[in-house]
Amino acid sequence: MIKIVKFFDKLEDHIRGSLSHHPFVYSLIGGTGVVLFWRGIWHVADYYQKHTYLGSIVFSDFGSIILGAMILLLTGLFVSVFIGDSIIMSGIRNDKKLIEKSEDEIELEIKKEESILSKLEDTLEKMEDDHHHHH
Repeated sequence: MIKIVKFFDKLEDHIRGSLSHHPFVYSLIGGTGVVLFWRGIWHVADYYQKHTYLGSIVFSDFGSIILGAMILLLTGLFVSVFIGDSIIMSGIRNDKKLIEKSEDEIELEIKKEESILSKLEDTLEKMEDDHHHHH
C-alpha cells in the first residue's frame, strides 16, 4: 500500500513539474479535471433528487444551498472558496491597502518598481546586443 502511495506521489511530482512549464496547457488540463469532477457530483445529486425521497429534499434547490454551505463551513473552506486564498493571505501578511499607505511608502514602492523595470530593460538590451553580435 505504501509503495502504491509513493508511486503516485512521485508520478504527481513529475507531472506537476512538467506541466508547470506550460501554464496554459496546465490550466486546460486542471480545468477539465475540475469541471468533470463537478459534473459527476452534479449528476449524482440529480439522480438521487429524482429517484429517492430523501434525495428530493436534500438535493432540492434550497437543500443544495444548505448542504453545500454546511460542508464548506464545516471544512473551513467557505471563505477561501468565495474570496480566494490570495486575498486572505495578503490580509494575514498584514499587507496594507494602498489607501493606508503614506505617500512616502508609495513613492518608495514606485522607485523600487522603476529600478526593477530599468534592470529588466538593461538585461533585455544586453540580450539583444549579444543576439546581434552572434549573427
